Amino acid sequence: MTTPPRTGRRRPPHRRGAATTAALASACLLATACAGPPRTGADTSFFALSAGTPRAAGAIDSFTWAVYAEPLTLDYTMAFDYPQNTILSNVCESLMRWTPGLTLEPGLARKASNPDPTTWVYDLREGVRFHDGRTMNADDVVFSLDRQMDPDNAAAWAQNFQNVSGVTKTGPLQVTVKLKKPDSQFPQYMATAAGVVASRAGVEKAGRNYGTSGGLACTGPFELGTWRKGQSLELDRFNGYWGTRAKSGKVLFRFLTDASARTNALLSGEADGGYLIPTESYARLNRSGNGTLYFGEGLSTVNVNITNMKGPLGDVRVRRALSLALDRSGFVTAGLGGGGSATTSLTTRAAWAGSSKEVRKSAFDVLPPPARDIAKAKALIEEAGATGAHLTVATSSIGQDVSLLATAVQAAGTQIGLNIRLRSIAPNAFSALFTDPGARDGIDMFPLTYYESITDPLDLLTNFRTGAYLNFAGYSDKRYDELVDRATAVYDPDRRMRIEARLQQRAAERLPWIPVAEWPTAVFLNKRITGAPTSIAYMYYPWAADVGAAT
Repeated sequence: MTTPPRTGRRRPPHRRGAATTAALASACLLATACAGPPRTGADTSFFALSAGTPRAAGAIDSFTWAVYAEPLTLDYTMAFDYPQNTILSNVCESLMRWTPGLTLEPGLARKASNPDPTTWVYDLREGVRFHDGRTMNADDVVFSLDRQMDPDNAAAWAQNFQNVSGVTKTGPLQVTVKLKKPDSQFPQYMATAAGVVASRAGVEKAGRNYGTSGGLACTGPFELGTWRKGQSLELDRFNGYWGTRAKSGKVLFRFLTDASARTNALLSGEADGGYLIPTESYARLNRSGNGTLYFGEGLSTVNVNITNMKGPLGDVRVRRALSLALDRSGFVTAGLGGGGSATTSLTTRAAWAGSSKEVRKSAFDVLPPPARDIAKAKALIEEAGATGAHLTVATSSIGQDVSLLATAVQAAGTQIGLNIRLRSIAPNAFSALFTDPGARDGIDMFPLTYYESITDPLDLLTNFRTGAYLNFAGYSDKRYDELVDRATAVYDPDRRMRIEARLQQRAAERLPWIPVAEWPTAVFLNKRITGAPTSIAYMYYPWAADVGAAT
């Protein structure tokens, strides 16, 4: 995104620190309040990553899931934040599929081929039925992808189609995508909401109401049921599904915007489970005995987004000084409830899974350690002539990951001679930082959690290209832009990531954002249910179909 986000994205943003409930935000929005971070010396062994949860022992009539916000729409072209994708991933399917292990496999396309660098051919599965009773064909795919590119739709995923010159039907069950130039990212995004296929007839029948009422005319293991606006949304098992039948007959999503209420619902059994657990509730849920709190592979990093380089932050020495002075470990303990790890990497290690060990090593070994060095930071501030300089960082009660990171930035600045003040932004206005340049007036930095939508570091690193959506400070580096173009054009993962390792090093040297922590995925399941994946794959994988009875 998003995190777009608790943070933001553009595609719109997926991000979150600034993430928001808006479709444009792509980052993650955890809210305030419950039990506080674990005390020093407390047991933190439960933060170990799990590959998954135990498989379901059998079927179940229904289960209830807690989500932090109600989607504004379930139109797949606007599915760029956690609430939408958590639900939509079980209803609408894409040409390719993201697995719980964060790899790609065939989805509605039984095969994807690349006969030349600017051509992708998708051969479709035969006999796949939509929820409206129609059978999927190539016309539906062309229509669905064209909706992403139609400027009148303002699709959140439009940027991912910028290199597409055309989508054509080349057979009853075959679609060919022609690119303007080689684009290694495009085929990967076909496993996200960017590659969703919906019934043309169903979408056209719904008209402007598509995504907000009625059905979604997709192909997933569940179809849209009753939507009680402001309260809950139900999904009903689709018995005509082409794949493995869902283990649960119904899923009820409850919209619980207050973090305390969400945690209490998990503890009381009103909700059987949930992702995006409030960080301040980790310890409380773990010791409750009512269920199990799992942590899995994530693709999220917590950062400080630099939004203004016209003032003191335009000097890279000031940005480096703030990075050196930040108490990352303290933030992980307090802001992330102990669940995470301090880092000076803008990308997660999981994002490099497609590369060799040698490339991964080269991408991380060149990065500075996350330990603080106040003396060196003070020296940089003095060298830059920035002692006493005034800076403003946005904060919000949207979640302690946001508010405590802003406080940590202020404390770091104070220790090295900067004068940093906090500007509080209401939770419902925080998303404007991603979409409205006026909302960023007078703000130099704000906390931002970014999640990658594909297992490729370029998903994040491209944000620092000249003119990129999340490049709010107008950072520009011709050499960096050239490396982005080179990496984008290379399909071989290891070769591409060798270039991306250089991009990561360049970003670490120049700090267009200041990286703070890597944040795993958290999911809580009570004793009734099991089967949900622990990784961030739930954003695009039909995870609810795997959930069933624990015993």
